[in-house]
Amino acid sequence: MIEFLIVGLGGFIGCCLRFGISKLSPYNLQFPFPTLLSNIIAGFFVGFITEIEQYSNSITPKTKQFLTTGMMGGLSTFSTFSLETVHMFAQSKYTHAVLNILLNILLSFAGVVLGMLTAKLIFKKQ
Repeated sequence: MIEFLIVGLGGFIGCCLRFGISKLSPYNLQFPFPTLLSNIIAGFFVGFITEIEQYSNSITPKTKQFLTTGMMGGLSTFSTFSLETVHMFAQSKYTHAVLNILLNILLSFAGVVLGMLTAKLIFKKQ
């Protein structure tokens, strides 16, 4: 039961972060940059946190659940990305739709890799 509360609290914080990003980011009706930014940031921190586990005992299983499944799960948004892409296809914005798919997948993946490399650089120096 405690794991549900941990993940739920993290998810609440992550959702609030995503909402804040969407409110602070200039929303271009041609392209959903806030969703892309949220997914890249979440990817980076999932990679970073996962890699820190290899070098530090400070990331307990519950901390990882809170940060990755909870916060970063709440911050990233596959469903919003999917809906925005469907809307672009429906509006015949095919180039934007395909670009949205490619950027979300490639940059989120790159974010995870960059997060992992960043953690390696930080923790190998210590």
